[in-house]
Amino acid sequence: MNGIPTVLRALYYGERALEQDLLATAERHPAEHEVHHVAIDLARWSHEHAERIARTVEPHGLHLPNPAVPPTAWQRTERPAHALEEPSEPDLRLLSDLRALHLAAAENSLYWEMLAQAAQATGDSRLLELSTACHPQTLRQMRWTNTMIKTLSPQLLSKANGPDEADGSKAKH
Repeated sequence: MNGIPTVLRALYYGERALEQDLLATAERHPAEHEVHHVAIDLARWSHEHAERIARTVEPHGLHLPNPAVPPTAWQRTERPAHALEEPSEPDLRLLSDLRALHLAAAENSLYWEMLAQAAQATGDSRLLELSTACHPQTLRQMRWTNTMIKTLSPQLLSKANGPDEADGSKAKH
């Protein structure tokens, strides 16, 4: 047995998680029109990727859940601690969401790259076609989150209340 089923499974669940995270971000930030609408569009790509993976994996001995079924048990339950992980301010929450989306898309991108390399090495044209079709969209998801972080960070971080401002004890410089 080779490692291709392991990568396919990780990629399938990664795309499902990214889809759910994109939809949750769109729902949490309806006033940020670009974030709201683009996140919904990009979630469709991840859903399509999961469907394509599910249709392609049977020769590799995998039977993955139907992507149309809402996720429950496979959802991520723990995330690494981070300074922007659960901010109380909406502006910082948006940056935290974009950061998490970028990291999830980057992880998926690495799996797509691994799958493409393995497909080339083994001559598996179905897997190569799958990764060639889906990986560019994952890279586009990464570019969008990176662009949004670059665009929004200066404005949102400079106006967000830090802990010193929230309690009225801002340090004087």
